[in-house]
Amino acid sequence: MEDPKIFYSKDHLWMKLENGKVRVGITDYAQKMLRDVLYIELPSEGSTVKQGEPFGSIESIKVVSDLVSPISGVVIEVNNELMDRPELVNEDPYSAGWMLVIDPSNLEAELGNLMSPEAAAEWLKEVIKGA
Repeated sequence: MEDPKIFYSKDHLWMKLENGKVRVGITDYAQKMLRDVLYIELPSEGSTVKQGEPFGSIESIKVVSDLVSPISGVVIEVNNELMDRPELVNEDPYSAGWMLVIDPSNLEAELGNLMSPEAAAEWLKEVIKGA
C-alpha cells in the first residue's frame, strides 16, 4: 500500500506531507537497528533545519546517531512526549513515535532528493544485501 504523501531519506527518516507541512520520524528499519532507544535530543519549536544536516540525536543501547533532516524549514511542533517516553520510537515509529512537524521552505525542489515508499524498499534491499 503506497502512500504518495510519504517520502524516505537515505538517512532512514520518513516524512509525511500533511496540509503543506511535513511530519518526520525514523523508519522501522532504523529503530530495529538501534534496538532500545534510551534518549532523543530534538530541536525546539521555531528552530530552522536544513535538508541533509543534523537536527538532533538519538541514543540507544548500541550507539548515538545524528538525526539528519529530510527537508529544510522551520520546526513548528516537537513531540515532547519522546523526552519522557523515547521507547515510543521503537513501539510505533510511524505514529506515536514521530519527532517533528516542519513548515518546509523549499519543498518542491527538495522532494527530488527523497525516495517514494517503493524506491525506498528497493534501496533498503540493496543496503541489507550489502551489509
